[in-house]
Amino acid sequence: MAAPDAARVPAWIEPMLAKADGGRLRSGPEWAYEYKLDGYRAAMRIGQDGTTVLTSRNNIDFTAEFADLAGVLTPALDGRAAYLDGEIVVYGEDGRIDFERMQERRGRYVRHQSGPKGLEFRDVPVRFLAFDLLRLGDRNLLATPYDERRRLLAELPMPDPYRVSVVRAVTFDELAADRRTPADFLADAASAGYEGVVAKLRSSAYSPGQRPDSWLKHPLIRTQEVIVCGWRPGQRSFTGTLGGLLLGAHDPATGDLVYIGDVGTGFSQATRAGLQAQLQGMERRTHPFVTTPPREDTVRARWVEPRLVGEIVYRQFTRAGRVRHTAWRGLRHDKDPAEVLAPRAVPHEPAAPPAPAVEPQRITVQAGNRRLTLSNLDKVLYPADGFTKGEVINYYSRVAEVLLPHLAGRPVTFIRYPNGVEGQKWFEKNVPKGAPDWLRTVRVAGTGGTIDYPLLDDLPGLVWAANMAALELHVPQWTVESGTRRPPDRLVFDLDPGPGTTIVDCCRVAERLHDLLVADGLTPYAKTSGSKGMQLYCGISTDDPAAPSAYAKRIAQRLAAETPESVTATMAKAHRTGRVFIDWSQNSPAKTTVAPYSLRGRDRPTASAPVTWEEVRACRHVTHLTFTADDVLDRIDEYGDLLAGLGKDSAPLG
Repeated sequence: MAAPDAARVPAWIEPMLAKADGGRLRSGPEWAYEYKLDGYRAAMRIGQDGTTVLTSRNNIDFTAEFADLAGVLTPALDGRAAYLDGEIVVYGEDGRIDFERMQERRGRYVRHQSGPKGLEFRDVPVRFLAFDLLRLGDRNLLATPYDERRRLLAELPMPDPYRVSVVRAVTFDELAADRRTPADFLADAASAGYEGVVAKLRSSAYSPGQRPDSWLKHPLIRTQEVIVCGWRPGQRSFTGTLGGLLLGAHDPATGDLVYIGDVGTGFSQATRAGLQAQLQGMERRTHPFVTTPPREDTVRARWVEPRLVGEIVYRQFTRAGRVRHTAWRGLRHDKDPAEVLAPRAVPHEPAAPPAPAVEPQRITVQAGNRRLTLSNLDKVLYPADGFTKGEVINYYSRVAEVLLPHLAGRPVTFIRYPNGVEGQKWFEKNVPKGAPDWLRTVRVAGTGGTIDYPLLDDLPGLVWAANMAALELHVPQWTVESGTRRPPDRLVFDLDPGPGTTIVDCCRVAERLHDLLVADGLTPYAKTSGSKGMQLYCGISTDDPAAPSAYAKRIAQRLAAETPESVTATMAKAHRTGRVFIDWSQNSPAKTTVAPYSLRGRDRPTASAPVTWEEVRACRHVTHLTFTADDVLDRIDEYGDLLAGLGKDSAPLG
């Protein structure tokens, strides 16, 4: 008979943490790689009698909240105790781990926790993904090498893999045998929607509570835990609700609570309402920081007790101690405010030794009827997302079928980013030296002389451009035929949101434009710019190159006259604050507009995406009409080319 203590669950162990890799993904046969997950870190502790306890990274009991995970592994353990380290996650409808959905589930649980214990949310199932095994039976595995711990973990049967499973891990040698690299594994992680990759030293022990060099995380996004210290009421379309949050964190050197910036995006309408209701009951008269934040940051601020912990995505932490380019991810009820440290106080990673000089990676591929040599496919062009040149080429190859008809016969202007979106960019109209001799070109006379433009009318040309890091493709509203410029066949309205406005405001203007254009016998199509605004197109026929600009200007001025407080047709930037600028001048024969499906040189790999009028009318938040390369590929699978009718619906320009 087992001793009385035998049925007890193993004692909680402070989890080992991953250290940032300083932007250099480690490589070599001594390393293994796992996906970095986007959920709640948790320990699954199982006693000999099958009793299961789920515990957060700071020893909060999760068992009642995730009751449907308890007991899942009991049949596989044959009466042995076990301690698994892992992450509890929720999946979205697209099959990817969805942290926001986890947060929504968590909020529902907190609101209902006064009800029956063990309350389940069957409409939002959870899954425990194990990545380490710290105990099995009587065997303590903390000093056991990672490889052996993973082997034992992988050998455990998974009676219900929908609820408990093992995170995929692969060694450097296994990747090499498949002619792949750690960078390929990172690209897989990005395309599958994971948060990043963790490189783990195969010979390493498990070090409780430590953040050693043997676990190194390479995130695809940068996240930061924050303390909610205040909020601002919303303005314009967000009047009456929460507009943004004022954030704090502790300086590890002193323990003082310091102001680190704000966040105003990433909230759903429900999240704004829920946060506002919580914060209104926590208000205080003064700010809680050790020093007063800048006055310009605290206009209209309402301060609250620093009790709530949240998480943001950010791109940069400035020397002044501010997070920039932020977006809200959700509350972290599993974290204590005392744990939240400002990122500037974390010791800098030691600089990696300079890499030995190597020849640029080159591969030869077949694109259509051409063989092309591509180089530096692992080079990251979008650092915020880890999006590489190889992924840019892959994107343009996959959208070629819908993109090429919109480029056909139109001289292309490139915006190239050879060192990524954070490096120098330049416009390129003339065909660059070294272009392949099979590339079609056209010579066009302009006010500054003649220009030899490239014509991208096939897959090889598109792949060649992407290999040059030509992220953005811009085209005019006219085509060429046999070297002769044809009259314009497209009318475009470029809606540019001024300071204080967004694409949401552009949509309201677009609805009004739609009705005017339809009344004139035209068929308008909408697309996002991939940046901040959007464009409306109509297929037209006219013999007068100046007619589209004149017509567009007349319509733009009419809307500006009707609602001067929200619309302007004047180019001067001083007139744009709080207004949407209708740029009618894009119809000039000398102007170009970003092509449909073109990537943009923004922080993330967003693209210019055609949208339905139903989506335009329903848009109430910037995120509703913001699409990354992956989103666009999914939309093409679902909708095809939403601009396919543009040429067919051509009408005389009145």
